[in-house]
Amino acid sequence: MHHRTRHPPRAAAAALVAALALAATPLTLVQASAAAPAPAACDVLTPGASAAAEKAVRAACTQLGVWYSWGGGHGPQPGPTYGQVDPTDPDSSQDPYRKGFDCSGFVRWAYAQAAGQDVLDGNAHSQYNSGRVSARFDAAQGLDPLLPGDLVVWGSARKVHHIAIYLGAGKMVEAKESGTKIMVSDVRLGGDYFGAVRINAEPGQGGGHSTWGTDVWTHTEPSTTSPRVHKFAGPTAVRIECQKHAQSVTAEGITNDAWSYLPDHKSWITNIYLKGPAWLDGVPTCP
Repeated sequence: MHHRTRHPPRAAAAALVAALALAATPLTLVQASAAAPAPAACDVLTPGASAAAEKAVRAACTQLGVWYSWGGGHGPQPGPTYGQVDPTDPDSSQDPYRKGFDCSGFVRWAYAQAAGQDVLDGNAHSQYNSGRVSARFDAAQGLDPLLPGDLVVWGSARKVHHIAIYLGAGKMVEAKESGTKIMVSDVRLGGDYFGAVRINAEPGQGGGHSTWGTDVWTHTEPSTTSPRVHKFAGPTAVRIECQKHAQSVTAEGITNDAWSYLPDHKSWITNIYLKGPAWLDGVPTCP
């Protein structure tokens, strides 16, 4: 004998389905909302930065979504340009067709907006060693002393290979790599994180002087026997506070007893490795 299963009337069944769907909807929406991460904010996230640094951050944040393009941003004037193929990165094959920035081109543009002039031309290494640097922080200091607008870098004293703009609260905005767009990221500590620099973007504060040679060290005192402080891997723009006669040094076939004080590095360098005459024109004598 076959037994028939009794079904409820169609209207009742439809009402039951609707009621179950209505009851499930709020829970489903809550679960979906909780699973979706909030987008990272791009803004000045902590207080204390200079007006120019805050302006650089806010300028940088207007470029979210612009393509990373290797070599981009290094035209005659700051701004996005078409890039080049990086022979070490297969993902850069489309960069000649993408108008955007690489990491240092992006930093250059943001600080040009803040300063009203092209104050950070060059690659990441030269920006890290710029005469505009007013403070330096090594990797061991972490993020605690940093302010929005500081430039965080990766690499070494010999070669800084990546640079980004700190936002505060452990976040940065960066042009990261080929195949990506300008984004907000967590600062990647560890690995070859090298530290950070603070930029003085006020007009008229440029260095106006440059080192020459390779692997040139500064010292705590105007003497080669005093402890070493900072090494310039190659020619670098520097700011000089004053100069004085001290230990006589012979190097590169030159003998000179003039030394200059570099306030951004809190150390001394023999004038032999500064471009210009043995006694620099227009630089005051140290007291």
